Amino acid sequence: MTGSGSTRPERRPERLPEPLAARVAAWLAADPDPQDRAELTRLAAAGDVQAVSERFAGPLTFGTAGLRGPLRAGPAGMNTAVVRRTTAGLAVWLRRSTPRPVVVIGYDARRRSDRFALDAARVLTGAGARALLLPAPTPTPVVAFAVRHLDADAGIVITASHNPAADNGYKVYLGGRGEDAGRGAQLVTPADGEIEQAIATVGAAADIPLSDGWERLDRSLVDAYVDEAVRAVDGLPDLLSGGPPDLLPGAQVGGGPLLVAYTPLHGVGAAVLEAVFARAGLAAPVTVPEQREPDPAFPTAPFPNPEEPGVLDAVLALGRRIGADLVLANDPDADRCAAAVGGQVLTGDEVGLLLADHVLRRRPGPVATTVVSSAALAALARLYGVPCTETLTGFKWIMRAHPRLAFGYEEALGYAVAPDLVRDKDGLTAALALARAAQHAKRSGRTLLDVLDDLHRRVGVHATGQVSARFADLAAIGAAMRGLRAAPPPRLGGRAVTAVRDLLGGTDGLPPADVLILQLDGAARVVARPSGTEPKLKVYLQAVVGPAEVAAAGLAAARERARTELAVLRTAVSDLLDLPPG
Repeated sequence: MTGSGSTRPERRPERLPEPLAARVAAWLAADPDPQDRAELTRLAAAGDVQAVSERFAGPLTFGTAGLRGPLRAGPAGMNTAVVRRTTAGLAVWLRRSTPRPVVVIGYDARRRSDRFALDAARVLTGAGARALLLPAPTPTPVVAFAVRHLDADAGIVITASHNPAADNGYKVYLGGRGEDAGRGAQLVTPADGEIEQAIATVGAAADIPLSDGWERLDRSLVDAYVDEAVRAVDGLPDLLSGGPPDLLPGAQVGGGPLLVAYTPLHGVGAAVLEAVFARAGLAAPVTVPEQREPDPAFPTAPFPNPEEPGVLDAVLALGRRIGADLVLANDPDADRCAAAVGGQVLTGDEVGLLLADHVLRRRPGPVATTVVSSAALAALARLYGVPCTETLTGFKWIMRAHPRLAFGYEEALGYAVAPDLVRDKDGLTAALALARAAQHAKRSGRTLLDVLDDLHRRVGVHATGQVSARFADLAAIGAAMRGLRAAPPPRLGGRAVTAVRDLLGGTDGLPPADVLILQLDGAARVVARPSGTEPKLKVYLQAVVGPAEVAAAGLAAARERARTELAVLRTAVSDLLDLPPG
């Protein structure tokens, strides 16, 4: 036993394994950012093998919505070196087809977003491209709009959307000319793989040529988006030909003006949404004051995803205090939109059904959704006599479903109500369309809940839910998927599994994807897939009570039955996969 006057010998730092130490040394020699170099040097000197290994776990790759990862040094983080090398690779790829590509660059209000955007502009200009940098933190849909509006060859957005404050990301849109479905949409295969290959050939980040010949865009681009967003949602040409007069800007509506409670969740959506509402002749939304201004720390919403429990509490409380007709929330980059009516938070599938009906009543046309979203959209499309396409998860696929797409959505609160304007999900035009739908209902003394009741009577009750689990070890997600593929259950939740669709090899016109679909008796369904943006395994559930059964049993009983069947299915899936709580 050590005496009271003695001291313990200092613990010597553990040495990094030689292969890892060599990779660290090579990265440090090529990293142009002194703060990132200092972070990595400190961790290596301390012998923190785990932290260093995490930073070298592999390069970030283009997932469901671009690169996304923690702000940290090394190839597995978002940092100056990664942004410069990614941009240099993108420039190489673009110049294969265009000698002087035009690239629009936007960014949100997260930590280092402005610096990363400037890095991208300097790299592009140094590579001979024309770089157009937005003047301030801007919603992602505005950048996607700019790619089409300016006929750019590509767009870059520095954002991590709804991820926690520690993350950031890099999203790419492809431009080009013409009216093809992919113009202005997120990149897909094979472009993503080709760009990643080009990135791999880029040398040291510190040696990438930089130039300050980039151009700063002005406020007129945002003003153009606001004008076009209102025009696209309200369909002014149709209205002037005799469309519903209640949709005209400034029209008087029975029951008084629409009252909307709103939050941008410390993101960049408030100013543009307020401008859209003003241009549309709507009363300004009442915004949660402590969440209105951009704040990269997200002090009241550590996980600023409107789908997360508790994230909407503040705006729901505001809605109750002011007696709001509609409660709206955007995620931090304003590409998603959540809604509540009468204190009831609507699911993404319910909002999707409401918006689809609102759009199709005015502009019938092809619609699209994903393999994990509700089948209610397909049922509604059949009633309208329009095609409905099922795609892989992600708006990069939805927007390519049809060149004349009228509407697209995914259950994760993403909606495209004006696909010709923004070839991606857009939480701002979705908010305006929801406000218009609520305004139209209020004129008749109704709410969107009444409209939803009508829709459920027409297409049936599609109860949807999710079982998800977050994993520290990504290998465990792969193991769970392999186990489910190797031995899919013959029954689940008391229902026979009638069909198994494995999308791993590509099927039914869909590209290969790590998705397994179990079709059950009675139109019930289970879809399992790893998340493309978070270390999660997600399992999507659906239970259906058809319109004939709704008519026979009544809407309340049909909903209760669907909820019960969904709960049974959730328990069965959790037991099957032995998932920890999500």
